[in-house]
Amino acid sequence: MVLVALIAASFSLSTVLWSGAGLLRIVAARVWQRDGAHHSSAGGGADGGERRAPRRLEPSDVAVLIAAHNEEQVIGDTIRSAAAQVPAANIFVASDGSTDGTVALAEAAGVQVIDIFPNRGKAGALVEGISRFSLRDRFQVVLLLDADSRLRPDYLLTGLPLFDDAGTVAVAGRATSALHPRPETWLGRLLTAYRERTYVFVQCMQKFGQASRRANAVAIVPGFASMYRTSILDSVDIDAAGLAIEDYNMTFEVHAKRLGRIAFHPSCAIAETQDPDTLRDYVLQMRRWSLGFWQTVRRHGAHVGVFWFSVGISIVEVLVTSIILVLALPMLLLSTLAWLLADVARLGGAGFEWAVAIAGAVPPVIVLLGLLIPDLCVTLIAAVLSRRLPNAAALCFPLLRIVDAAVCMLTFVRAFGAAGDGRWISPTRRSIPAIEARSVDPTPDSAPDSDLAPDRAVAEVVRRAAT
Repeated sequence: MVLVALIAASFSLSTVLWSGAGLLRIVAARVWQRDGAHHSSAGGGADGGERRAPRRLEPSDVAVLIAAHNEEQVIGDTIRSAAAQVPAANIFVASDGSTDGTVALAEAAGVQVIDIFPNRGKAGALVEGISRFSLRDRFQVVLLLDADSRLRPDYLLTGLPLFDDAGTVAVAGRATSALHPRPETWLGRLLTAYRERTYVFVQCMQKFGQASRRANAVAIVPGFASMYRTSILDSVDIDAAGLAIEDYNMTFEVHAKRLGRIAFHPSCAIAETQDPDTLRDYVLQMRRWSLGFWQTVRRHGAHVGVFWFSVGISIVEVLVTSIILVLALPMLLLSTLAWLLADVARLGGAGFEWAVAIAGAVPPVIVLLGLLIPDLCVTLIAAVLSRRLPNAAALCFPLLRIVDAAVCMLTFVRAFGAAGDGRWISPTRRSIPAIEARSVDPTPDSAPDSDLAPDRAVAEVVRRAAT
């Protein structure tokens, strides 16, 4: 029973359902390609029901808005990655109370900058930037880009065609961990490897299926590098009161107000983000994300529809999984102690009988295998998708899952008793090299140690499956 519970904690019903939906998308794409002429004449698409936009959007139609708070270590490279795809006149920086060189660096890069004091939080900075720069009136799409994120050179080339469907109002960016600069500590490399595994597994095994046109159940349009049609911005409460982060709420707003479809594909709109490389920064970020999710759930409540049904299932799964994982470690320690007393020490007495009972009911090896085996399966699936062999550090991933679970439970309690104002403290940044200086060969058969190879491999697996 313990083993079954721990396995279920890794492979949830949502994962199974949305993985199946993703496979159906791939099958539909194959059928559409085989009978492409017929579907094209009927106005359909790979998922069916597509309404074609009057014309394909171009980079000149896109405004890039970067909200930043004390990001002098990374803002220059972020701007350069954007300037490689849109004119500098299309790039806007909203500095939210920065006290370092963020504003000076942005101005030196030739982009438009506003300096907001006092700081309002990321959501407030976005609202101010959209208003002050008149982005709704001047552009058709706004790309919200975090100051620590870098667009892949083909971000717009692959992302803008997703707006060909006139019903698409947002494109969720595909997240991948920035490999440069490499974290200096072993713990830092462990944290970033774990986060990258999460990105690959969740985006390919869940989000790809959620984004099918008939489901339209994408749970989050991540604020690190995603696009929205400016025509819907007046309908989205970006800076809603009492929320720690804005991206969950913006996504829920799109669904609640039935504004349109959210598109996502693993091979499109890819951007690198710099993940925390210290445990403190990691926990703070997870707390912020988790708190923002629960606050958004509290704010929006329940509605009818596929998305809301999916969210309801996910809430139950997340809570049950978190409880199981939080209890797993003390259970392992207790069962190990009982085994030592029962099979090794053999002290006798009432304590011995209790130890025998516990060790027999919950053998420590079962608890350990229940933690390790399902998690290793997740790691192997991510490794197959990314064509990147995991290393021994993957054995520590279950401990980080327990950390995630503990944060989830604590923020669940806090979300229903405290509000957040969205003001931020940026984690420690690593100064990063410009992405243009690295290889960006788009061919899928690059050397396995190439900076971009693992992520290209994920996209290529999905692309080949659909062709």
